[in-house]
Amino acid sequence: MDPTLVRGNLDLVLLSILEGGERYGLDISKEANTRTDGYFQLNAGSLYPALHRLEKHGWIQSQERQPPRGGPSVRYYTLTDAGRAELHRKRSAYDTFHAALRALWS
Repeated sequence: MDPTLVRGNLDLVLLSILEGGERYGLDISKEANTRTDGYFQLNAGSLYPALHRLEKHGWIQSQERQPPRGGPSVRYYTLTDAGRAELHRKRSAYDTFHAALRALWS
């Protein structure tokens, strides 16, 4: 995994995961790892500051509550309407970038 590439696309990764519904931090990290066959291994030092930034932008919202399995409260994150719009914008921008980069490989 190239940390520079991940850092530049972390918002897209997180918004994409939250598109599927609410999740808490550790669950987000596990989902990223599972869906990418281990490519994305998000640690707390990059995950939580990014989630706080996304929330500050209004793209996600959070609510602290007790998980169904019991135990201490955890913070659940959900995508907002503004976050859904930003996800579509970021995907479009990424698709354009990817197509331009692929054109250079020919």
